[in-house]
Amino acid sequence: MTSQTTPSPAACKRRKPTRRGLLSLGLLALGTALAAPHRAHARSSKESDMTTHPYLGMWVTGDGHVRHQLLPNGRYDEARGSRESAYRGRYVIEGNHIEYVDDTGFTADGDFIDGVLHHGGMVLRRVAPTGTR
Repeated sequence: MTSQTTPSPAACKRRKPTRRGLLSLGLLALGTALAAPHRAHARSSKESDMTTHPYLGMWVTGDGHVRHQLLPNGRYDEARGSRESAYRGRYVIEGNHIEYVDDTGFTADGDFIDGVLHHGGMVLRRVAPTGTR
């Protein structure tokens, strides 16, 4: 009967990396490097599409308490009452659906229906920019 012992932590630290471990690490790094330009390109083309998107601008609840500013760079700034920039984060619009991810990681979504944004039980209407009609 052979007994197997677990190496000490110090012994584990002294081990040389195996070929398999190095190969796996190399493939992981290569895959990440190859995927990164594609993701960056996809992001930049989406951002350029957002510069003229019809849903950009300020969206406000009827009582003016909640205000969402959808910015052309894919970011949003939400004010609540007298608290400006209460929440900030990024958003993605696909068709008439919007997905929000705030800077803390909280997610939410909404839908644009007949020119109105329905989000989290609220109804927000777009406010025309100052100086335009």
